[in-house]
Amino acid sequence: MKNTLSWVLVLFLTVSLLNNCLSNKVQKDIEQKKSFIAKLRELYASGDSSKWPVPMLDEEAKPYFSEIGHLPDIQFPKDNEYSSEKELLGKTLFYDPRLSGSNQIACASCHDPELGWCDNRMVSFGHDRQLGTRNAMSILNTAYATSLFWDGRASSLEEQSEMPIQDQKEMSEHIDIAAGKIAKIKGYEILFEKAFGDKAITKERIAKAIATFERTIKSSPSKFDRFIDGEINLFTDNEIMGLHLFRTKAQCINCHNSGYFSNNRFENIGTSLLSSEQEDLGRYLVTKKSEDVGKFRVPSLREVVRTGPWMHNGSFTSLADIIQIYNKGNPEPYKNRTTVHNGIELTSQKSDMLRLLELTDEEVMQLEAFLTTLSTRNQRISPPILPK
Repeated sequence: MKNTLSWVLVLFLTVSLLNNCLSNKVQKDIEQKKSFIAKLRELYASGDSSKWPVPMLDEEAKPYFSEIGHLPDIQFPKDNEYSSEKELLGKTLFYDPRLSGSNQIACASCHDPELGWCDNRMVSFGHDRQLGTRNAMSILNTAYATSLFWDGRASSLEEQSEMPIQDQKEMSEHIDIAAGKIAKIKGYEILFEKAFGDKAITKERIAKAIATFERTIKSSPSKFDRFIDGEINLFTDNEIMGLHLFRTKAQCINCHNSGYFSNNRFENIGTSLLSSEQEDLGRYLVTKKSEDVGKFRVPSLREVVRTGPWMHNGSFTSLADIIQIYNKGNPEPYKNRTTVHNGIELTSQKSDMLRLLELTDEEVMQLEAFLTTLSTRNQRISPPILPK
């Protein structure tokens, strides 16, 4: 009996000791985590990015890397300088459906300011209710893009502004005919005169005015901007960890860097779905270079919460799902890696930067929390009164 009691006592003391040790370890881990987050909070909110932890970058990303931060001032091209009169003209044309073949579709039809300057659809409806082939990218902060469209087929906003007008699935109007219709509207003469110095209405001036307006569509300072400027308590612990993961373990910063949160390059992330009904050759259709098969422009992550669904085909409706896809290295099915296009066999070469990340569910949640800090509230603007 005494031996039994002795063993029970020993067992009780052992369990108590183990529980105490475990409790101490958990408490120590919690304190260490709190201390780590507090240090990150101090560094990231310092207002000095040189004090931030070193980002984890792939070698191929380093030549194109620029640290995340604020959006710089908007730069206007020398051959299309800014003026408020030109901006107003551009805004008016942006909302005018008479640029379309049906006189019913305007630029604002697919780029609605109340919907994050896109339309929140997988693909847009266009002329005769035809469906487009790609997701309509938001034009928020488009002044910072060095090429336009998912495949980069336009090198400037002036060039880009004419393309939807002439696309048969979008606005379906010849640009010369569109310019002619605008020229017949007497009310536009004074707007063109104020913007350009005389009443001449040309397709080139229409393009310049729309481009000027689009360049002014810029995000206001976000929660992220305010935090890195020193509002140290603005971020939650999860948002701070998400920011740190974004720049380190998750390696989002390889492609989504600079104040624009895009490196303005083209990457193949395994979403071209070759040899399927959804096949999209991406950048290849512009360059005809085999290495560009399946590459698409890296979109900005600013305002990402407001600009879904995401990807070139609008196939994702959840940010958490996108993060998980990257977490798994976005495995590309073997059957979707090759295709034959115009008699040429083409192969998708997914970027080497995509790999298993081994993010935990908590880390996925933290990354999503950080991404929400890059978005701002909708800013409602009043549509212009169209000239008659």
